[in-house]
Parts: sequence; C-alpha cells; structure tokens
Amino acid sequence: MKETSVGNHRRLLLIDDDPNLILLVKDYLEFRGYEVITAENGRQALEVLEQDTPDMIICDVMMPEMDGYSLVRHVREDPRTNWIPVLFLSAKGQSQDRVKGLNTGADVYMVKPFEPEELVAQVESSLKQATRMSERPGRGNESTPKIQVPFDVELTPTELKVVQFVARGMANREIAEQLSVSQRTIESHVSNMLGKTGLHNRTELARWAIENNMA
Repeated sequence: MKETSVGNHRRLLLIDDDPNLILLVKDYLEFRGYEVITAENGRQALEVLEQDTPDMIICDVMMPEMDGYSLVRHVREDPRTNWIPVLFLSAKGQSQDRVKGLNTGADVYMVKPFEPEELVAQVESSLKQATRMSERPGRGNESTPKIQVPFDVELTPTELKVVQFVARGMANREIAEQLSVSQRTIESHVSNMLGKTGLHNRTELARWAIENNMA
C-alpha cells in the first residue's frame, strides 16, 4: 500500500540519463505519495516544462545534450518557472562543485550515492520552504517567520545590486550581463553573501532581500 500522506499529490520532475536511477528514485518517490514525471536530459526536460509546471525539479548535473547547469539557467530565466525549487544530484562532491551548483541556481545539492530517505527529506524541506515563501508577509499571511540573519551584515554596493537581481529570480549569467562583468564574478559575490548572512542557498538569499526591502 502506498504512503500517500507525505507527497500529498505534489508533482515532481525527475531528470537523469541513468534509467536505473530513474526507476529507483521514481518508485521510491511514488511510494511516498508523489507524482513523478521523468526526462532523460535537460533538453527533454524543457519540452516537459512547456506543457507542465511541476512543484519541484530533481535533476542530475552531468547529462548529454543539455546538462543540469544549462537547464537550471533556463528555468531561472523564465518567469513562469523561476520559482520552482531545484535539487541537484551529482557524483561530484567537492566543495567547489557544491558551490557551483548552488550559485547556478539550485536550492539543494546532493551527492550520489545517497540514501532515499535523505532525498525525501530534502524534497519535503524544499517544498515547505517554497510554500513559506509564497505566503510571506505582504502576500496575505503575516505570521510567516522572517529569515534570521545577523543584524550587522553589511553588503558592498555591488553585492546589493547582485542580491536585488537574485531576488528577481535572475540567473548568475543574466546578472553578469546586466552588470557587464563575468559570471564567475557574480558567483563569487553570491558565495560571499551566503557566507556573510549564514544562509544556505539562493532561495533564502532572495527571500531575505525581499523581506528587508532590498528588492
């Protein structure tokens, strides 16, 4: 018997070029009550997104035709999809790989192999966070708790410009074009701001900026 109470019919888009992993993860998530759509690469995933809007995207990083980085840039640049939480799955577990994944626009970065229970926990956490953001103050729910950041955080003028663009859902590449600098420079600014604020990802950084009227 399926455990339908957890997923509550949330729809997930799962993207990976490994058919065995697709089957394993899909079965596990469906057992937990989620509806799972699949794609074999980023290009196919974009075709799915033209027809459907999932509640979350779970995506491999290294794939043929279009990798996870390129896909997430497309997702973040489209106003119709830029709010969707993205979880990266990758065999690369070095610190610089995690930073690149998060700076590209992913909300969570998990290293293969992973425990299915941890994946479910990350999915549930991301979906709850997305729900909290949609109900933040100013959108009809004044009881949503604000993100806690040290009161003495000071951003440089450039960091302030960058976080404003992040809060609008823009990808690092697009921000770099706006400010006429390299994408690596923007990634460095985002990483510095995450360090200063103690926040975990771009989603939290964007919410903090919005809550403090920076956007």
